[in-house]
Amino acid sequence: MPLKNRFAEMLPEITAWRRDFHANPELLFDVHRTADTVADKLREFGCDEVVTGIGRTGVVGIIKGREDGRTIGLRADMDALPILEATGKPYASQNAGKMHACGHDGHTSMLLGAAKYLAETRNFAGTAVVIFQPAEEGGGGGREMCEDGLMFRFGIEEVYGMHNWPGIPAGKFAIRPGGFFAATDQFEIIIHGRGGHAAKPHETTDPIVTASHVVTALQTIASRSVDPVHQVVVSVTSIESSSKAFNVIPEKVTMKGTFRTLDKDVRHQTEERIKAVATQSAAALGAVAEVKIHHGYPVMVNADENTVYAADVARSLTGQCDEAPLIMGGEDFAYMLEERPGAYILVGNGDSAPVHHPEYDFNDEIIPAGCSWFVGMVEARLPLRA
Repeated sequence: MPLKNRFAEMLPEITAWRRDFHANPELLFDVHRTADTVADKLREFGCDEVVTGIGRTGVVGIIKGREDGRTIGLRADMDALPILEATGKPYASQNAGKMHACGHDGHTSMLLGAAKYLAETRNFAGTAVVIFQPAEEGGGGGREMCEDGLMFRFGIEEVYGMHNWPGIPAGKFAIRPGGFFAATDQFEIIIHGRGGHAAKPHETTDPIVTASHVVTALQTIASRSVDPVHQVVVSVTSIESSSKAFNVIPEKVTMKGTFRTLDKDVRHQTEERIKAVATQSAAALGAVAEVKIHHGYPVMVNADENTVYAADVARSLTGQCDEAPLIMGGEDFAYMLEERPGAYILVGNGDSAPVHHPEYDFNDEIIPAGCSWFVGMVEARLPLRA
């Protein structure tokens, strides 16, 4: 199953779609232009059904094969990031402060290309469901589509997704089974002390000193609380005092940060340790720590068997599929993989700026590889019986 020649022919057309999306980025659930464009193209391709408004602004296309059979889903994300673009490209963002800095414009275009091919050929037995999701970048659009009944309504039995990845050779693939992308949780710790004059610290309970001890103590979670074979990151990213003066010890300090884990048990353990370390460290110094945990995306877990299927298709296209690194960033495809078995694969973007960078740009030369993998998953998992 080499790369489909049809996608080499379609490359200028798909590239034009991609660059149009790139020039017109939209954020979170406010992807109305993008979603309308996607829905119009799916209808133009001859999809058997096109449904809009799933997960607020998500779009779903239904493509039936030549024979009856099972149903699999293919997912792409549509939203951009609140970043001021610095690529200088002729198709750069026309919406100041908004940018496709993660390649979702490419993901959407590759899945559209695959949908057009699948609707033309229908060389499979069953149903392909193409899923275009809003609000991956922090909005939880994957969760909202699932809560809208995505899997049950369309009878999806397996689900697959893809992300481009700078640093991997262009058009090459990488994947791993099990925990792949991290859970992305946040914490807020408010240290309540007793303020006063900076020249009389003995009359205060200094929340600045307390917060400093808490920051240091939090680092022991990764080094001393969690089994070294498991990955965990605890990062304090903001410390803000209620005092702006040079000579005033404040009443309180607010600390914010994130913790990232790749295992459900470690996630729970880390949350409990953050609470204990903060409250008990503060108490030892006469202060009070109030801890708030804000749960983000769960761990994204590739099912073992489906990872093999995804890797086999990748190898059939390019002759390789490498082991991907563990990634401590988050991915809300995790919600879909919690509901159905499936897998998420990386396709190399080559030597480009990293994602979420103002100089990042999706590599249009990888479009045939991505489209071929999407189509390959359908044809491999839903083979014709004849």
